[in-house]
Amino acid sequence: MTVDYGPHGSSLRDLPRLRRTRRRRSSSWDRTGGNDDRASLRPGETATMLDVAGAGVVTHLWMTVAAPRSLRRPLGGTDDLLRRLVLRAWWDGEEHPSVAVPLGDFFGVGHGRTTNFVSLPLQMSPEDGKAFNCWFAMPFGSGARMEVTSEVDDADVVVYFYVDYEELDSLDADIGRFHAQWRRQNPTAGVRPGPSNAAYQFGGTNLTGRDNYTILEAEGHGHYVGCVLNIQNRRRTRKWNWYGEGDDMIFIDGDEWPPTLHGTGTEDYVNTAWCPTQTYSAPYHGVTLAGGKNWRGPVSLYRFHVEDPVVFERSIRVSIEHGHANKRSDDWSSTAYWYQAEPHRPFELAPVEDRLTGP
Repeated sequence: MTVDYGPHGSSLRDLPRLRRTRRRRSSSWDRTGGNDDRASLRPGETATMLDVAGAGVVTHLWMTVAAPRSLRRPLGGTDDLLRRLVLRAWWDGEEHPSVAVPLGDFFGVGHGRTTNFVSLPLQMSPEDGKAFNCWFAMPFGSGARMEVTSEVDDADVVVYFYVDYEELDSLDADIGRFHAQWRRQNPTAGVRPGPSNAAYQFGGTNLTGRDNYTILEAEGHGHYVGCVLNIQNRRRTRKWNWYGEGDDMIFIDGDEWPPTLHGTGTEDYVNTAWCPTQTYSAPYHGVTLAGGKNWRGPVSLYRFHVEDPVVFERSIRVSIEHGHANKRSDDWSSTAYWYQAEPHRPFELAPVEDRLTGP
């Protein structure tokens, strides 16, 4: 009997449907039978988490990490461990990775931080968000390789992982490949605030979208399934210092102005409202880091298009204003998630010095 991707869903109603796939796992268990169930990485080293031939689909990824300094201070605190560890994945023997993201950002929270939160595809779990989980399905037709690399330059790192997957005989032709890309602009190209805070926060126009922060640019046929957005407020003032007001604008298949999808504000795009100051997590949207007083601290937001993927036939540019009319000059970074037919437009991960969070 041929074992292919099949019609199986993931709802409770679909669970009784009998399946013919072959369940497999690649993990960091101690092959000696001891309790050293981890991969140890010296500076610059890489651990292979998955390297298999044939067809299949990664169904779940779990990881946790530690280094001497993160044992002295809470993981995801003020150090840069989670920006110095990089997750990469290749499908079907491709030359360029389809996933290239700092480890913490991939699992849903930016700024090298961790915190407990729950969404449908990504979760950080106790203790204090140090357990990372991903349920994005990652299909492959002729092999898969997944690696984690340490760019920590002054300490060894230990990595624990499970990569759960199913072996298949074949993959349907209409199954896209999973992609994830990290970007950063620090600072965004804004304007100098004037004497009127209201004019700075709300004035001006944007009728091109050209200078928006870009979350994703991709070519080919696929669908965008969401992002994590991270903002660090760089403006030092006692005035009302809201980082948002930027409209989301998604340009599909070579759109001229206006884009196919035009939104109404940063918090609106992530399905919250009125300049949120509270943390919140839901299956498809949330605020994992709220920024603190006057939004001076780190902000991390997510929006996943699971029920409403954004389909593109030839190209897509997912963008958002950095403040209304792109007036603000803050530190923005993001992770975009999407599926598409290969080949994908190659992308590079920024070097480690351009990923660090700073004070």
